[in-house]
Amino acid sequence: MHEENKAAANGCDKIRSGPRNEVALLALLEKTGYSMVQENGQRKFGGPPPGWDGPPPPRGCEVFVGKIPRDMYEDELVPVFKRAGKIYEFRLMMEFSGENRGYAFVMYTTKEEAQLAIKILNNYEIRPGKFIGVCVSLDNCRLFIGAIPKEKKKEEILNEMKKVTEGVVDVIVYPNATDKTKNRGFAFVEYESHRAAAMARRRLIPGTFQLWGHAIQVDWADPEKEVDEETMQKVKVLYVRNLMISTTEDTIKAEFNKFKPGVVERVKKLRDYAFVHFFHREDAIAAMSVMNGKCIDGASIEVTLAKPVNRESTWKQHFNGQISPGSESLLGFPSKEDGHPKSLGKPVSLPVRLNGQHSPGPPEVERCTYSFFPGIKLTPISMYSLKSSHFSSAAMYLDYFCNKNNWAPPEYYLHSTTCQDGRILLVYKVLIPNISDGSQSYFMPDKLSTTVEGAKELAAQFTLLRL
Repeated sequence: MHEENKAAANGCDKIRSGPRNEVALLALLEKTGYSMVQENGQRKFGGPPPGWDGPPPPRGCEVFVGKIPRDMYEDELVPVFKRAGKIYEFRLMMEFSGENRGYAFVMYTTKEEAQLAIKILNNYEIRPGKFIGVCVSLDNCRLFIGAIPKEKKKEEILNEMKKVTEGVVDVIVYPNATDKTKNRGFAFVEYESHRAAAMARRRLIPGTFQLWGHAIQVDWADPEKEVDEETMQKVKVLYVRNLMISTTEDTIKAEFNKFKPGVVERVKKLRDYAFVHFFHREDAIAAMSVMNGKCIDGASIEVTLAKPVNRESTWKQHFNGQISPGSESLLGFPSKEDGHPKSLGKPVSLPVRLNGQHSPGPPEVERCTYSFFPGIKLTPISMYSLKSSHFSSAAMYLDYFCNKNNWAPPEYYLHSTTCQDGRILLVYKVLIPNISDGSQSYFMPDKLSTTVEGAKELAAQFTLLRL
């Protein structure tokens, strides 16, 4: 083991004065009793640590560390991260040259230690003027499967996925918003491990694999946003999904008040899901256990605690994107989920302000431009063949989203009013022909704009959040 440690420690001799770095790493190993091995472009410190008995720590115990100086190694990094708790494994990504690749993964023995590491070490100045980033890291075990026939039931989808892939644990299927006997045309497939999910994704290559005679869409499901336990302990809002479109806020409030009158502060319903706000957390917890699985207007509802969402991370959509089960007041727009496939909240770009609202445009446009040199070959391409990350406009993204779902393009209807100072204020109503019904004929934001472009962007943002 000593020779293995020495070989791993020697992996960065080419960058720093070799013997000194090797001595520092060997001193760290001797002091801590951990082992070190380098393989597949990464160097593992620990995993498990000395004296460890039992399985590895559960999911949620690992953090991702970015913006590490390229000439910094375990002898400097490990002592910093030990401040948050006991390290199970430290994986530093390495270049062939011996430099690190600027990022690492640190697995702690408990979730609490991982959360503490994020709290005290994110934006930590590890060297003068050098700040590292620390966030939660999760092995993704969930795939998004799109273009599934809408008449297929959960059991059929589960059985089919077990036939064609290995390691399937569960399938998550959401009922259609307007017809509860049908699914929404997509499902999430949960696998027993990240490796099993990755192997399944390779097997289900779009264009070469079909289910029930249909070409399917396959991608990683964006993981749910992790919320620390301390924050979740303060939540007194319930997220209620699978409601009937026709169910009213008054009906929901009355149903949740039945087990204890007067406990509900207010209800905000958005299409077929709602957020139920309680005056006291203990009443919210009690209502969640009582109401989960109950029927309201003939629909069996699902009830969970709403997850707070960072107000700065407002552009949560992705193509096939779902907003995490949260609260409308916890989102940066006016007002992991419903309606959009694939993600649980993955930002496409940094938000900027547009008439007081967040817009998904890049804050520095020049960073997204490149010089056009003579001789560059141009190839015709359809906008709909691009990925959602190419779009900086909500209006373009809405058009893209409708096309990907085989819907007609959104229709915008401009309206105006005059404010007290004489200025004309504008607002768009948005109609999505394929989903219009008696209860939701159009989408219209609760904000007015002074420009046509701003009004259209606000309307598109508003519509995306409610689909």
